[in-house]
Amino acid sequence: MATATAAAAVVVEVAAAASPEPLVKLAEIPGRGRALVATRAIKPGEVLLSESPLLLYPATIASNYCSQCYRSLSAGGHRCLAGPPPSPWLSETIGRLRSHVGEPDLFSQACFLAAAYDLAAFSPSSFSLFLSLQGSHTDPSASVLHALLSSLAPSPLPPGFSPDLTAALLAKDKLNAFGLMEPFREEDSGERRVRAYGIYPKASFFNHDCLPNACRFDYVDGDGENNTAIVVRAIHEIPEGREVCLSYFPVNWNYKERQATLLQDYGFKCECDRCQVEKNWKDEDEDQEEEIVESMDEEDGMEGMEEDNGGVGGEDDGDFPHAYFFIRYVCDRENCGGTLAPLPPAPGGTTSSVMECNVCGRCKTDDGFGGDASMLDE
Repeated sequence: MATATAAAAVVVEVAAAASPEPLVKLAEIPGRGRALVATRAIKPGEVLLSESPLLLYPATIASNYCSQCYRSLSAGGHRCLAGPPPSPWLSETIGRLRSHVGEPDLFSQACFLAAAYDLAAFSPSSFSLFLSLQGSHTDPSASVLHALLSSLAPSPLPPGFSPDLTAALLAKDKLNAFGLMEPFREEDSGERRVRAYGIYPKASFFNHDCLPNACRFDYVDGDGENNTAIVVRAIHEIPEGREVCLSYFPVNWNYKERQATLLQDYGFKCECDRCQVEKNWKDEDEDQEEEIVESMDEEDGMEGMEEDNGGVGGEDDGDFPHAYFFIRYVCDRENCGGTLAPLPPAPGGTTSSVMECNVCGRCKTDDGFGGDASMLDE
């Protein structure tokens, strides 16, 4: 989701984030356009990217989290480690928005605009990088949001403040924002809430696939200074030259849900291998696959299935060629449906046998689920 003008610098930094050698590089793929591909064979669990946000903004009006690092305040004793505080103009603007705007989505988008204009004033180079990201579709709410910010933001307004720039910024945000999620709770029935949104220019190069070979983790309530960073890890082995993809939403969504979201939010129709299989399914076919996956014991269910480094089974999978992916890489905790990826390999390169869920945080070994990653490391 970033333009070619910024590609070279960003790709170098992507590789340097977790490895002395580049793990991914930018390439043109026929029919898909610009993409990140593996520069060598990648092991399961290898960290492909660890990136801090270019800018952050709240997703909710609630203020039960730190306004700077977005850690929860419910535990008490919070000490923010996020570095320099936001500018007085940005702090006052978000405070006024929180007091006067009652609609969460409108509040969040207005906070994004305030953060983006503040970035332009205090870090022109970072703002230029943000403007290099893809996104050109006009947001119908741009004029409303511009007027709202004009009326509530303190004077003087940032340099360059204009309806045209506001519309351009909203288009970039729509295609490139990543959500930092609230911790998983079983009572949420799978509707995991977003606490904050961030712009991560390097991560924006990852294209979508409905059977991804990498997934992202965030640890917003974690310790340390980089709690708002996102980490992308390989789900399974990725051959040299293979495109590295994320799923832009939970992998257990059905075909209609996936296609509707991709078309509405990203402007394209997915033609991945999984969608090619599922596009002619009837509703009962999806129900049948869900029943098969739920009823298969993991050990017995994977007999005869061979992974092809793409996360799907071989020719013996019948009508459900991606059953292997769901058995091996989708968390079976109630109301979760997150994606499982191994913990990073040991310093010597040995692949971890511990799989971590990127939604509920539980870790799974051959003996089943244990605690979270920190507990298994002890």
